[in-house]
Amino acid sequence: MTEIRTPRLLLRRWTDDDLAPLADIDADPRVMRWIDGGPVRDPDATAEAIERWEEEWDDEGFGLFAVELLASGELAGVTGLSVPEYLPEVMPAVAISWRLGAQFWGQGYASEAAQATLEFALQDRGLDRVISIDRVGNRASENVARKLGMTLERETTHPVSGDALSVHAIDLSEYAG
Repeated sequence: MTEIRTPRLLLRRWTDDDLAPLADIDADPRVMRWIDGGPVRDPDATAEAIERWEEEWDDEGFGLFAVELLASGELAGVTGLSVPEYLPEVMPAVAISWRLGAQFWGQGYASEAAQATLEFALQDRGLDRVISIDRVGNRASENVARKLGMTLERETTHPVSGDALSVHAIDLSEYAG
């Protein structure tokens, strides 16, 4: 089982106990306004997402981690790696992403989790390039991408929602750890 510990977080695979807290995060319009065009998800959609993420772990050797606070054991959200097949112009690619519950914003958890995930991607999984895809205007995610050392590569449009997207990237040669 793949786990990563940071000073404050445990990044780990998903358990049945994670469904309810993640469903609460996915039902929050403040969180979901930046995800997949903005609609909130019901618990069934959240369960389907977790199932897809676990399948990606099995198929690709990476996926989205559950982000747990070490101090309390609370599920704070999601971070990890995925293949962004929905955006053909960036393929082949592996994208890093993050999503935390609103009560965990502004505390550096997203940057801490994303940094650990980037190290996992480049050092453990041997990827030589990682991208992030965010809706234009999501300043918090753009700041996390910059903290990771990523630079803007292009802007594009989501093929389903029509949202303007920014694609940031980092190559292993640029990564300083």
